[in-house]
Formats: sequence, C-alpha cells, structure tokens
Amino acid sequence: MLLGVNIDHIAVLREARKINDPNPLDALGICKLAGADQITIHLREDRRHIHDNDAIAIIQQSSLPVNLECSINSDIIDIVCKLKPTRATLVPENRNEVTTEGGLDVKGHFEKLQKVIDKLHANEIEVSLFIDPNEEIIELSSQLEVEWVELHTGTFANIYAMLNTNLSQTHHSIKELELSKQELKEKLNKSIKEIQNSSKLAKKLNLKVAAGHGLNYQNVTLISKIPEIEELNIGQSIIARSVFKGLERAIIDMKELIKND
Repeated sequence: MLLGVNIDHIAVLREARKINDPNPLDALGICKLAGADQITIHLREDRRHIHDNDAIAIIQQSSLPVNLECSINSDIIDIVCKLKPTRATLVPENRNEVTTEGGLDVKGHFEKLQKVIDKLHANEIEVSLFIDPNEEIIELSSQLEVEWVELHTGTFANIYAMLNTNLSQTHHSIKELELSKQELKEKLNKSIKEIQNSSKLAKKLNLKVAAGHGLNYQNVTLISKIPEIEELNIGQSIIARSVFKGLERAIIDMKELIKND
C-alpha cells in the first residue's frame, strides 16, 4: 500500500507565528528517505497554510509525485494547471471549517466538475475526486472519467475515536455506557462496510482507490486491510508524531503499520 504524506501541518506550524520556519520544502528529502511514495499538499483558497510559493517550490523540487488537493474554484484550477502537479485531488472547501468535513457533492456539481476535469486532463494532470464512501457517488465519479477516487474516512475515524475514548468519567450509568459502546461498534462496522463496498465497486469500474482523513496510528490498520485501497494520504497524525520522534521515524512507523505482506 502506498503512502502519501500530507505536509500541510508543517506550514500550519509556520503560520502560527507568521515566520519562515519550519519550511515544508525541507520535508521532501526526509519523506523520500523514510519511504513515502507521494507528497500531498492542499492549496486552500484562503492560503491558511500552504502558499503559492510553497506549492511552486514543492512541485518543482520534489523527486516524489505531488498530489495537490484543491477546490473547484476557477481561479484555483487555473493555478493548478500552471503548476502541473502529478495529480489534482478535487475537494470541497468551506472557509469556516477547521478541516475538510466531507466528500464532494458530485451529483450537485456534476457539470462543473466535468469542465474542471476536462481542463486538468488537457494539461496532462491526473484527477482524483475526494468523495464519501457511497456507491451512487462512485458510479457518478466513473462517468466523469477520473483516474482516482479518494474515500473520505473522517466518519470512520470519528466513530473510532468516540469508541476508544474513556467514558468512565461521564455521568452515564454502566448500562447506558455499554449500550453506547455497542451502538458505536455497530456504527463503526457499518462505516467500514461502506468503505469496503465503495472500494470494491470503484475497482470494478477501473478507478484507482485512495483513502484519507483522520487516519492515525491507532485506526489505520482497519483501513489498510481493505485490498482494493492502494494508497493512503495521511498528514496530521504523522506531523504530530514527528514533533516527538522526528519526521523520518514517524513516516517509517506509519509505513510499518500499513504494509500488507
């Protein structure tokens, strides 16, 4: 299984003080040395972390493929076409959100997406759609003739986190806690099943399958076991671990968890 390392959060740390350090560009060599297969960045409309100059330098200097996440805003797409990353992953974007909250509304933006995808393809950029694990959306994505879909794993990750949070300090009875845990287990299994079924359908329709959002060292193995998924894009948890263990070690640790020998 391939690992794309999202280095946005290096820029998040830099922007906290509005200075030049740390520079996300410095991560490129370390990512390759540690065994990463791809660099992922998100050029947001509000430029809250990755800036245009970051994107230019990373795409020009990275020896690994660069996956550039972006909205379908026409100004952003024009920039992406000039930058020519290996892949553009089209994502929904809300300036008030802390992080991406769900998949693209493929059905509601079908015609606009087709124009954007055609433009990216004309500039020899492969395209991925960041979508919720839903079979109808997979079918529509196939009609748009993209190369990839990336399944949003945020719902799965949130349920997993709630299930594994220590609830003993809440004001619920033991019976209520057990019922809550059972319900969460059922929701987790349902979420995993949706990801599995979507992955199988995507593969059947000749789409390459990636997954990402909220994946970390605790929950990632449940997703990495799905054989149709060939790539994971992970950022925040790797950068968080790197604060204590170093970026190289953090990436190696993740690669160990996701390999399926």
